[in-house]
Amino acid sequence: MEKQKLAYLYAAVSVLLWSSVATVFKLALNGLPVITVLFYSSVVSTLVLLIVLVIQGKAYLLREQGRKDIMYSAGVGLLNPFIYYLILFQAYSLLLAQVAQPLNYTWAIVLSLMSALFFRQRIVARDMVALVFGLAGVLIISTGGDLSGFGASNPFGVALALSSSLIWAFMWILNMRDKRDAVLKLFMGFFFGTLYISALLLLTAPASALLISSIQLFYVAYIGLFEMGLTFVLWLMALELSGKSSSVAMLIYFSPFLSLVFIHFILGENIMLSSVLGLFLIVAGVLLEKWSKREVGGSSGEASD
Repeated sequence: MEKQKLAYLYAAVSVLLWSSVATVFKLALNGLPVITVLFYSSVVSTLVLLIVLVIQGKAYLLREQGRKDIMYSAGVGLLNPFIYYLILFQAYSLLLAQVAQPLNYTWAIVLSLMSALFFRQRIVARDMVALVFGLAGVLIISTGGDLSGFGASNPFGVALALSSSLIWAFMWILNMRDKRDAVLKLFMGFFFGTLYISALLLLTAPASALLISSIQLFYVAYIGLFEMGLTFVLWLMALELSGKSSSVAMLIYFSPFLSLVFIHFILGENIMLSSVLGLFLIVAGVLLEKWSKREVGGSSGEASD
């Protein structure tokens, strides 16, 4: 198959999988504590990423890391998966999926603004307009369109979802500074993150927290495979194969809208007009900010959640 077509195929599969994870989050958290979902999904992701390293012939990179690299990964692993997913899963447990998912998507705007500060990039007027778009989208989603209050949304859950975007953006900046192989960095972060999660599980949860049904095991394995691990590898392959990486990268903006389709037909949530309108504003803000950065010669990373 032609490289560009294969790149589009990998990208399309990545978008499809990432679009489904908000739904699977809610299914997994229905009856399972946050720490249980996080523990099993992180274990699965760590094992899958290790297998990917071996298959790609990169296992030798593990031995070539220095003490500084390992300590760096220990710090990143504290952010992701440990703190990030603890906060994100808790947000999903408190909010409708159609509310939590677009609020978390604001990480893309936050990342660009944080990148401008960390890498001393110029902030132009369009950056501020993008921020206003994003904030307007957040306000509409959080209030359900009723600007006099939070409507059916949980204010604490909203705060958690927005906090997760800050943590993800900061973690992404740390990764941009780390020049090691992308899969190696991801594996090392999850290796340490899983250690932290295991310690928290042992200290705070009863032994019964490890007991899950076969369908719950499927959900947490799905999260570990397709939210935390394998899909990221597919996305990297799509970008590497493509001669038009910008056109491939644009496909990621279909993900939050496709996610609403899964949320409606699988979870049975009636999608509110406020969720759609708010998401449109957030994505418009992201696209406006990306356009602004291209014009001033800046760049930012692409990822999901």
